Amino acid sequence: MIRQRAPALVAPARTLQWSAALAQRCAVSTRRWNVADARSFSQTNLWRSVATPGVNRGGSKLYKSADEAVADIQSGSVLLSSGFGLCGIASTLIAALKRRGPESLHSLTAVSNNAGAEGRGGLALLTENGQVDRMIMSYLGANKKLERQYLTGKIAVELCPQGTLAERIRAAGSGIPAFFTPTGGHTFVQEGAIPVRYDADGNVIEYGKPRETRIFGGRPFLMETALQGDVAILRAWKVDKAGNCVFRYTTKSFAPLMAKAARISIVEAEHIVEVGEIDPNDVDLPGIFIDRIVPATESSHIEILKTKSEGNGKDATVAKSEAQVRRNRIARRAAKELKHGSYVNLGVGIPTLAPSFLPPGERVWIQSENGILGMGDYPLPDQVDPDIVNAGKETTTLVPGAATFDSSESFSMIRGGHVDVSVLGALQVSASGDLANYMIPGKVFKGMGGAMDLVSNPDNTKIVVATEHVAKDGTSKVVQTCSLPLTGARVVSTIITDLCVFQVDRKRGTLTLTEIAPGITVDEVKAKTDATFTVAEDLKTME
Repeated sequence: MIRQRAPALVAPARTLQWSAALAQRCAVSTRRWNVADARSFSQTNLWRSVATPGVNRGGSKLYKSADEAVADIQSGSVLLSSGFGLCGIASTLIAALKRRGPESLHSLTAVSNNAGAEGRGGLALLTENGQVDRMIMSYLGANKKLERQYLTGKIAVELCPQGTLAERIRAAGSGIPAFFTPTGGHTFVQEGAIPVRYDADGNVIEYGKPRETRIFGGRPFLMETALQGDVAILRAWKVDKAGNCVFRYTTKSFAPLMAKAARISIVEAEHIVEVGEIDPNDVDLPGIFIDRIVPATESSHIEILKTKSEGNGKDATVAKSEAQVRRNRIARRAAKELKHGSYVNLGVGIPTLAPSFLPPGERVWIQSENGILGMGDYPLPDQVDPDIVNAGKETTTLVPGAATFDSSESFSMIRGGHVDVSVLGALQVSASGDLANYMIPGKVFKGMGGAMDLVSNPDNTKIVVATEHVAKDGTSKVVQTCSLPLTGARVVSTIITDLCVFQVDRKRGTLTLTEIAPGITVDEVKAKTDATFTVAEDLKTME
C-alpha cells in the first residue's frame, strides 16, 4: 500500500517549506517512514501526572457554586467536556475554569467533539485563555484562533473520527482498554500521518501513532485505545441530589459517556430536585457516575440559528441561479436512492436537499450522527429549541416517532450497518469507490467529524456521493485515483453529479455510466471526467 504523508494544514508561509518536503517524501512513500519519538497521547498508556480530586461517597454531592466545585482541579488534568458544538456544553463550569486563570490552572488536555465557537463559548474560552495544551477532538470547525494556535505550536491537536472518539470514551467507562474498529482503514488515521503538534516555525514535531491492524472476516480493523479522563464536566436538564440525571434531546450526545469515563464527574443542572422526584424510568444517567452537582447559571447557547417561515420550508426552495439548478438536479436524483421507510444519513450541503424531492406520501427516517433518528425540517421561529440541533450545529426539529440518544448509540447504528443509505459530498471520488471529502493538502483542514465512520460499513450501508461534477477550478471530482487523503477506500457504490450517474463496481474497481442529464452528451461527460468508464447499453436520462 502506498503510504500517504500528512500535509500542512494551512497557510503560513513557513509551512510551505514543509509542504514541499512532504511532496518529495510522498514521491518515495514506498519507503518505511519512522515517526518521531513523540507519541500521541491518544495511543499511549494513559499516564496520570496529577492527583485527581477526591470523592466523598458519604457526603453531599451538592456544591454552592461552580467555582467551589472546580477549585481543586489541578494543572495537567485530562478534562472531558460534553456537548456538540454549543449544544449541551457545561458553560457554567467552563466559565468557572476560565476564572481560575492560566496561573492557577493550565496545561490541560481537553477532550471534546469540538472546541466550541471562537469568542462565544465552549472550550474556546479555555484555549483562548492559554489554559489548554492539547485538544483531542474530531472537528475544528470555524474556530480560526484555535487553528492559528495549532499551526504555530501553541497547542497540540489530535484529530479522531467522531464515532471512534465516542467509542474510546465509552470503552474507558466500561473498563475496556482497547477495541478494533473498521473506521479509518486505509487513511491517514491508520498511518498515524496527521500532524499533532507544530513548532513555532510551522514544522511538524509530533504525529499521531500508526494503528495496529488485524483482519476480521476478511476486513481490516484498527485498534483504538480507551480514553479516560481525570475530570468530566457536563450539563443536564434535571438532576436529583443523588446525582441521577435527565438530559434533553441532543444534549446527551457525549454527556453520559464522559461522566462514566472520568474519575470525577461534575454536572451543572438547570433544575436540582429532591431524591425521588425523578421517575426511575426517566433517568438517563444513574447517580453512581456523578460526584458533584452545581446549579447552572449560564443560559443555553445556539451556535447556528436556522428557521423557516410559516408554509415555507426546505421544500419551497426556488431555483434562482444556474448553480441552484445543478444542485437541485443532483438532489432530485439522490432522492431516488431514499426508499420509503428507509433509514438514511445525509451529509451537509447538497445531500440535505434530497428529502425535499421525495414523492408525496413517501417517508424516510433521517439519522443525524449527533444523536437523532427522525430529524425534521428547520423550526418556525417560535419552535426554536437550543437543545435540538443537527450534525451541522443548526437548530432543527423532530418528527413524530423520533428518538434521541448518545453518540455511542448513534455510531453503533452507523458502523453496525443499520443505516440503509448514507449520502455524502465529495472533494474526489475514484473509479474504485475511494472517497476523499475532508482535507485538501496546503489548505484549511477542519477535521473528519463523522465521515470516516459513515463509510465504514459499505457492504451493509449503501454509500452514495452527491456532488457537482467539477470543482470550482474546473478539475474533475471523478478521478481514476484519488490524490487527496482518503476518507475511506472502496466504499462508494453510486456517484450522482449534475451531469450524470455512475455505478461503481467496488470489487473490480470500475465505473459504468448509467444515466445522463438532459442536454448532456457522453462526449462531454468523458471530457470532464478523469476516470475511465464504460457506458451502459441501456443508458437512461436523469429525471
